[in-house]
Amino acid sequence: MVNSTLTISSKKIKYRTVSLFSGIGGFDLGFMYAGFNIIWANDFDKYACQTYKANVSKNIVCGDIRIEKENIPAHDVLIGGFPCQPFSTLGKLEGFNDEERGTLFFEIKEIIRKHKTKVVVLENVKNIMNHDSGKTFKKIIHELESLGYVCFHHVFNSADYGVPQRRNRCYIVAFLGEYFNTPDFEFPVKQKLTVTTQDLLDEEVEAKYFLSKKIVGTIMGKGTKNYIVEPTIDLSISKTLTATMAKMHRASQDNYVTDQKNYEKYCGEDRVNIRKLTPNECRKLQGFPSDWIQVVSDCQAYKQFGNAVTVNVSYALAKELFKYIEVNLK
Repeated sequence: MVNSTLTISSKKIKYRTVSLFSGIGGFDLGFMYAGFNIIWANDFDKYACQTYKANVSKNIVCGDIRIEKENIPAHDVLIGGFPCQPFSTLGKLEGFNDEERGTLFFEIKEIIRKHKTKVVVLENVKNIMNHDSGKTFKKIIHELESLGYVCFHHVFNSADYGVPQRRNRCYIVAFLGEYFNTPDFEFPVKQKLTVTTQDLLDEEVEAKYFLSKKIVGTIMGKGTKNYIVEPTIDLSISKTLTATMAKMHRASQDNYVTDQKNYEKYCGEDRVNIRKLTPNECRKLQGFPSDWIQVVSDCQAYKQFGNAVTVNVSYALAKELFKYIEVNLK
């Protein structure tokens, strides 16, 4: 598990790295731990920037990348989990037709063309590979290759890298050919999972996280009409954390657990022994360090962890990338 005892790599800190769509810094922390030098970060969400400043670095610019891109400094590496909603099966699947978020990849293209960025690492939902019968993903790869990049891609499941959460995400790693010898990039091997969700549950949990008797029927419902799904709770490997966890979806989508000790300690007759995860438990399931400070509301914290890149995955990838650059940079 990534925790507060893991510090920045003892390697010389190098490779000037720019982070776009940084959120609360899951991508950035993994790369920082591996020895990359994050010199500039950006996000549009003021609450995400607030959390980033409190926990990762003061070096984040809050604003629209369409405007802030003019201020991006020279750099070697660009990382970014560009907005996934246009490509997610949980969204409208508008892809590049989503004029607000779906075209932000082309802002990345403009930035890396201007700066001749040596290495680009992008993250998005797994479904981006299948969106529009695969045409969207082919378009992205084609656009990168048209700039001279050699591209590799891989789907990571967070549960394969030390955290008990099923979270599949697609990563693209692209090397600008004129700067590199480009043998195949070897993605990090899977790791044996040694912890369960139950191992990460908080010792003390307040009554407000337990379901009321009024809502439990809805949460544990099987759905309606053509959408029937069996509710599941107490999973050893959690379902994917989502940005809308605060809305408390049915147990077939969100994660719920039983917790007899805290139920008996804090709850009255109006509640049942089923609760949602706490923001701190979501932190653990995304691999963020144990000295993390929550400086926003629970609602915002759920959104932030649901949108975040899993730190463990980022770190595993960044370590392999650092080694590859050291060997193959001309």
